[in-house]
This record gives sequence, C-alpha cells and structure tokens, in this order.
Amino acid sequence: MMNRRQAIKTTALASAAIATLPGAMAQTNPTAASPAGPFTLPALGYALDALEPFIDAQTMQIHHDKHHANLNKAVSGWQDYLTRMNAPFIEGLQVLLKDLNSVPENIRTAVRNNGGGHYNHSLFWQLLKKNGGNGPSGELAAAVDKTFGSFTGFKDALTKAAVGQFGSGWAWLVLDGKDLKIEATANQDSPLSAGRTPLLGVDVWEHAYYLKYQNRRADYVAAWSNVVNWDFVSERYAKLSA
Repeated sequence: MMNRRQAIKTTALASAAIATLPGAMAQTNPTAASPAGPFTLPALGYALDALEPFIDAQTMQIHHDKHHANLNKAVSGWQDYLTRMNAPFIEGLQVLLKDLNSVPENIRTAVRNNGGGHYNHSLFWQLLKKNGGNGPSGELAAAVDKTFGSFTGFKDALTKAAVGQFGSGWAWLVLDGKDLKIEATANQDSPLSAGRTPLLGVDVWEHAYYLKYQNRRADYVAAWSNVVNWDFVSERYAKLSA
C-alpha cells in the first residue's frame, strides 16, 4: 500500500507531467474541476509562484488544485441545507461548523471533514501574499503584544503549536470571545466547532510542505511566516472583535 509520502511524490510527478501538455498551465492559477454545487474552489488571487522561495509553485499548485476539500457531494442530497442557508454559502458553512450536531448523522463526518477543509483552505489562501510577514498592525498589534508579550513571543508560541501538532492538522491564532489564543486542531477540524473564531492558520498537513521541506516542519513554518498577509489578518481582527 502506498504511504502518504509516496502518494505526495506520485502526485507531484503526475502534476509535472500534466504541466508539459499544451495549454495545461495556460492560466496562472487554474481552477480544478469539482462536482457541481454551491461550493466552488476559490481563486488564489496571486500567481502560483508568487510566494517563492518560501512556498514553491509546484506545492501551491498541488495544494490548491488537489487538496482543497470539496463539500458538494456531502450536501447534495440534503435539501434542507440547500433551501435554508442564505448566500453566500460560506456563511451557511460557518453555521454548520459551529453546530455540527445540527447536521444529519449520516453525513456529519463528511461535513466535518470536507466542510472543515473547505472553510480552512478558503481562509488560508487569503492569509498569504508576496512580501508579507511584516507583522500585525493597529488593534491586533496591541492585542498580540498584550497577550504574548511581543510579536516574537507570538511567533514562538504559534510555531510550538504547529510543530507539536501530532500528524496532520493546523495551528491557529483564534479569537475566543475578546481574547486571543493559540491552539492546534487535528485533520481538518475548525476552531469554529469549538466556539472560537480563526484569525490566522498554518496548514501543517504534509501536502502543504513536504515537496520542499520534507520532514522539516519547523523550517516550513519559519518560511511560511514570511508570506503571511498581516494586513488581511489585522483587518479581520478589527472587524470580528468590534
């Protein structure tokens, strides 16, 4: 049986082969085909190679096009969701993740996994930008200093959570009421399901970094910190903490 690392390498080789076909990479950020439904793969908003040398283009292509979880199959037969949730559907998804017990039991696990994956990644793509990493500003900068002692203290705590997460998962800066906290979640679980609001998250699934960093997760997290879109995170904090 193929293990996770072998699968990642196989996917990479297949992607490289596809890229050599005429027109295969004609778009800067191709949108992968997915089952029809209310949830669509968000565009990155930047070129696949924009985050180099910290995150390479091939990793971004595989991560975005192959690993952004699709939720449409899970909710396709649940008419109550399709009729009662208001557009945009991502808002309805937040409602579900905050109250997974409201989801029919026969699809609850699929919604938890694929819904969490869709939400987490939809946020993650927005958290990155070229020439990022300068740190929070405004109200968030003051809150980070108050909670963690300094921006360096925050980065140390987030890195500890990310590196210490056993297996696949995420490390987060979350808003818990009015308080900032750092936590880790397994697999594609969302902090929303625990009553907290994610502000910033680093994906520590192997597909997010293994091609470039192999098992050096700490090196990946350090590199990732150079492309964080702190303008977006600071604006998100100001809006959600108001």
